Amino acid sequence: MSLYLTLDPFPEVPNVLRKLKAAGMRTAILSNGSPAMLESAVKAARLEPLLDAVLSVEEVGVYKPHPKVYQLAVDRLAIPASAISFQSSNAWDAYAASAFGMQVVWCNRYGQRRERLPGSPDREIDSLAQLPALVGAT
Repeated sequence: MSLYLTLDPFPEVPNVLRKLKAAGMRTAILSNGSPAMLESAVKAARLEPLLDAVLSVEEVGVYKPHPKVYQLAVDRLAIPASAISFQSSNAWDAYAASAFGMQVVWCNRYGQRRERLPGSPDREIDSLAQLPALVGAT
């Protein structure tokens, strides 16, 4: 479990976040991780200046895919679900965010099969490097 405290991001992540920020977009993490784990991981990856918020499920007391978790992002970012572009590499998370009403890009790095769950990602990519073009941040 201690490895989660120092995980390296995928190579394209810092540059993608820079492009999103340069385009005036706000960036956030919404995770099932604890605040301490998330703080350590973000700091180790040197992503602090590229993120506007780091949100943990501990604030609502349930794990994803419970709707209260996605509502946390809506409440803390003070924008409607439909205005949030939600990215996940977990199919179950992408589908749940879509069912909640967010715009979803599923980063399917490993060619996983689609889930049979409510919701459906709006887009599917195999690298976050493709994201800025999708959201107009190139």
